[in-house]
Amino acid sequence: MIKVGLVDDRAYDLDKLISILRNEQSIEIVFSTKSSEEALTLLKTKQIDLLITDIEMPELSGYELADLIHTYGLDIQVIFVTGYSAYAVHAFELEVLDYILKPFTKERLMKGINRYEKGKTTELPTDRIYIKQQSEIQVIHKQDIIFIERTGRSSTIVTTHGDFHTYQPLIELEADLSHHFFVRAHRSFIVHLKYVKNFAVYTKHSYVVHFHHTDQTAMMTKKTLENVQKDLM
Repeated sequence: MIKVGLVDDRAYDLDKLISILRNEQSIEIVFSTKSSEEALTLLKTKQIDLLITDIEMPELSGYELADLIHTYGLDIQVIFVTGYSAYAVHAFELEVLDYILKPFTKERLMKGINRYEKGKTTELPTDRIYIKQQSEIQVIHKQDIIFIERTGRSSTIVTTHGDFHTYQPLIELEADLSHHFFVRAHRSFIVHLKYVKNFAVYTKHSYVVHFHHTDQTAMMTKKTLENVQKDLM
C-alpha cells in the first residue's frame, strides 16, 4: 500500500487527484489539502511514502516542500503536477520522482506512481552498493562509506579506501543505503553516523560534521541533528 499526500491550492485540481486515486486499491490517501503550510505540518506528523504537489502556491511552493523534505531527511518521494513546463530543469536538480504537466490523464499520473512501485520492488537487500561510472560499475561495501556529497550533477562517495565519483543522484544512492546509521544529513549530504567524530556549529541552522579516517567534512542541518540525538538516546 502506497501512502500518499496531495497538495494543490486549486480545488478543482485537488479534487481531480482525489477522484483518480481514491479507488486505487494499492493507494491510501493519507491527507489532501489546498494549503502548502498545512501540508508541511502534515509531512512532519503523518507517515506517507509519496507527496504529489503543485509547484506555484501562495504560501510555500512545491519546490520549497520538496527541499524541506530533503532538509528534514524524510523518506518521502515527490511528484510535481504543474501547469508550467519551465520548472522542469530545477525539478531535476531536486531529484523528484516525476514532473507531470496539467492537464493530465489518469494514465499519466499512474505512470509516475508506478515508478515509485518499481523502485521499491526492485530494491534488493545487500551489504554492497553498486556505483555506475563512465566505463565500469564499482562495488563498494556499505560499511566502508563515510559520507556522500552531491555537487552539481555528480556525487562523491568518500570511503575508507578513497573517493569515488558517479552521476547517480543522492535519492538513488539513499535508496540503496537502507541502514539505521545512514542519515540524509542535508540536501547535499548522506552521512554514515558510525564514522562521525564531532559536530561544529556553522550557522544558526547547520553544523559541520567531522569524521574519523578523513579530513573532509560534511554538513548537517540542526533539525536532522536533533532527530539523530532523539533516535540514539
